[in-house]
Amino acid sequence: MRFKFPLKNVQPRDLIRKCSYGEWHDVKYNKVSYTRKLSGGNYPRFHVYLKEHDTYFEVDLHLDQKQESYGVGHAHSGDYEGTAVEDEARRITEVIAGIYNRLVKDKK
Repeated sequence: MRFKFPLKNVQPRDLIRKCSYGEWHDVKYNKVSYTRKLSGGNYPRFHVYLKEHDTYFEVDLHLDQKQESYGVGHAHSGDYEGTAVEDEARRITEVIAGIYNRLVKDKK
């Protein structure tokens, strides 16, 4: 699931970290992403990629149920829709909206 936020005076990586996501460096694919574990192990977990544009940033969210099980060069599949993903997108949106609202109040 993809959704967008306007760029303001806060870095997207800082915003997603305020949503309880930790930075994850995938050395295999040389990518930085963010995860939020749902249990004591690595899976299941919500997984986010951030992409910055000129005036907004995009959150690409999915739910990893388990570690990849395909051959070399294939990423594992994730759930990109469904109730859990929709609920998490709503939670992220609420946290970021709250941060943006506080920024406006602090400027007054």
